[in-house]
Amino acid sequence: MSAGIEAIKQHEIKDEDRERKACLGLDPAGFYIRHPPPPHELTSFITPDSQLFHTIHMGGAIVDLDSYKIVVDGLVKNPLQFSLLELKQFPSKTITAFHECYGSPLNPPTTNVWRIGNVKWTGVPLKCILELAQPFPEAKFVWSDGLDYGSFGGVTTDRYQKDLPIEKAMSDEVLLAYEMNGSPLSRKRGGPVRLIAPGWFGTNMTKWICRISLQAERAGGPFTTKFYNEVHSSGNREEIRPVWDVEPNSMIVNPADGAKLQTNEVEVWGWAWSADGIVEVEVSLDEGTTFSNAEIEARKEFSWQRFQYSATFPSGSHSLMARATSTSGAQQPVSGRRNHVHIAHFTVEQ
Repeated sequence: MSAGIEAIKQHEIKDEDRERKACLGLDPAGFYIRHPPPPHELTSFITPDSQLFHTIHMGGAIVDLDSYKIVVDGLVKNPLQFSLLELKQFPSKTITAFHECYGSPLNPPTTNVWRIGNVKWTGVPLKCILELAQPFPEAKFVWSDGLDYGSFGGVTTDRYQKDLPIEKAMSDEVLLAYEMNGSPLSRKRGGPVRLIAPGWFGTNMTKWICRISLQAERAGGPFTTKFYNEVHSSGNREEIRPVWDVEPNSMIVNPADGAKLQTNEVEVWGWAWSADGIVEVEVSLDEGTTFSNAEIEARKEFSWQRFQYSATFPSGSHSLMARATSTSGAQQPVSGRRNHVHIAHFTVEQ
C-alpha cells in the first residue's frame, strides 16, 4: 500500500452502514485518470486491461474481502445481504459490451474524448438478486453505493452513489460483475464487484459496490444531482436529464491521424457504438460535403461494431470523417457535442 492511503478511521461510519467497514482505506487517494491510447492502437475487438481507460473519482477502495458483503434493502419484501462467495453461487452470465467514459462532468459536453473500449464482463444478473428481494410496486429506482468516498469537483461525500430506473436494473444485461475479460475484477477496476449496465455510460457502473437500495425516487447524492446531468432541449422547453444511455459515436482506427502512407489504396476502418446499436456508418472524403456508406458488422450483444470502407487517394494531404447513425435514427453531430465525428488527417506520399 502506498503512502497516499487515506485511513478509514478518518471516515465516520454509521451503524446502519456497517457494510462500509470492509473499506480499509483509499489507494490511490483522490481523483485518478489514465487516458486510453490513441484510436489507431485500439485494433482488437476485445480491449485488454492495459489499453482500457481508467477513471477513479474520489479514490480506489482497499477492500477487506473477509468482511466484504453487499446489502440489498429499501422498498423490498425480503432484505438481503451476501458475501462475494455467496454471490458466486448464483448462475453467472458473460456479456460483451462497449465501455465508454462520458468525460469530465466539470466541463461542457462539447469535446469527444473517445475514452472507449470493448470488454467481456462476467457476473450475476442483477435481476436475479432483485427478484429474490421482491421489490414493492412503489420501488422505481435502484440505488447503488460504492465503498469509495471523499471529494470531487469541490464537493465532499461519504459515498459514490448512483441510480438506475428499475426497468433498466431488471433488464437481462445488467450485472454484478466480478470478472473482466476472463480474469477476476481487479481492485482498481472496482473489484471485488462492480455494477455493469451495458449500453450506458461508465459513470452509472458503481465500483466496489456494497449496497443496493430500492427507492421511490432518484438518489440525492452529488453524482446524480450536481454531476452527470445534461440540459436537453425539447421543442421550446429545456429540461435536465441524467447521463444514462450512450449516444451514437465512432472513431477511425485506420488510417491513423497524422499517418504518412506509401500506398494509394487505403482500407479505412474503425469502431462504432451506441446504446441501441449502430445501423449505418458513413465516410466522407471531402470534409463532410458528401458521404458514402461503409460496411458495418452486426452487433454482438452490446459490443462495438467494426466498419470498413475501401478508397483510392491521390498523392497529397487528405482527411477522413466517419459518422454513425443508431437504430433509433440518432446521428452523430459534426461538431459541438461530446460525441462529434472523428476526423483523421493523413498524407499519401506515393
